[in-house]
Amino acid sequence: MIFTRDINREEYIIVRYWLTGITSLREAAWQLAIGQSVGNPNIRSQWETDELFRTHSAKVLADESELKKVKSGEVEIAFPLVNLDWESDGISQLLCFLMGGQLDIDEITHCHALEIRFPDQLKPLRPTYGLDGSRSITGVYDKPLFGGIVKPKTGISPETLLDMVKEMVDGGVNFIKEDEILSNPSFCPISKRVPLIAKYLDGKGVIYAVCINADPPYLLDRVKLTHELGGNAVHVNFWSGFGAYRAIRKMNLPMFLHVQKSGDKILTNHSHRFRISFYALCQIWVMSGVDSIHVGMIGGYSTTERGELDRIIAMLRKHNVIPALSCGVNPVNVSSITQAIGNDYMANVGGAIHGHPNGTIAGCRAMRQAIDGTHGPEYQAAKELWK
Repeated sequence: MIFTRDINREEYIIVRYWLTGITSLREAAWQLAIGQSVGNPNIRSQWETDELFRTHSAKVLADESELKKVKSGEVEIAFPLVNLDWESDGISQLLCFLMGGQLDIDEITHCHALEIRFPDQLKPLRPTYGLDGSRSITGVYDKPLFGGIVKPKTGISPETLLDMVKEMVDGGVNFIKEDEILSNPSFCPISKRVPLIAKYLDGKGVIYAVCINADPPYLLDRVKLTHELGGNAVHVNFWSGFGAYRAIRKMNLPMFLHVQKSGDKILTNHSHRFRISFYALCQIWVMSGVDSIHVGMIGGYSTTERGELDRIIAMLRKHNVIPALSCGVNPVNVSSITQAIGNDYMANVGGAIHGHPNGTIAGCRAMRQAIDGTHGPEYQAAKELWK
């Protein structure tokens, strides 16, 4: 039976979808389940035995007659684990199941993957550090972690970058993230900038995330190189591939792993007929063992819907993953963000520290004072700028 609630949920990955069918929700669900497991939704062949259907077909967890009455609605589809070699197929093949061929079927006019339920036997990889480990490294407890972002995004030399890092550290940052635009240009290659910065940061209790965006073989080589050169963290934008994070974590290196999401709206935007929710993407990254995820922002210039953001933050905290808020954090609004979501997050700040009227070090001190509640002269100057 394709339409059934009688399954062993531990043998399936279950996805909650919003679907719309031209004919009916039943037809849309049927075509998704069959098309993303055993075959052509509308053509049966001699090879598709009853046993093959029982074992390998995805299941629609709903009453078939009820789905015939409507064209749109939420429905759960259960994908058999037996169809997936989780260890080596991993995230890449899973996404091929969940958001693949059904998007080519004319019957399905809307397909939103909202949430994924992984069975208990598929354990998420553990973050190497996460929130608890990062607090231990930085010595920061009972307040948000302060992250600084390298700006300008690109065009600087390793020596200029080091000067910037020195000011950020002197100003009180706990975490520094290179911008996703940097990666490995000839004027500031990983091989030159990482040793300079790692040597300076040694013993200072600061996490420094090197941007290593690249195609698959080069990406893993850059993780190894960053580690060998003394780096303690890497930053990977999602365009480097969803499977990249799990592959990096499975290298078992003592490296902090940060997910940078810029560009995700091409997949997650609520106005799209075909999309995957950002919550579902965060579930995938949690399964991959990342340490922190750029989850969006409250206010700023890229506001995340609060209901979704609260759900994501709660999930990440459950798994010791740091929610990183960015895209407009500044010394004035950080206190209201903390009041809204509590202390267990990282405030990643770029323009608001480097754009301080007295320079980067003053901007970092202003942010440090805002987080600590000391509100010194640097904060007062920032307050005038950011009011």
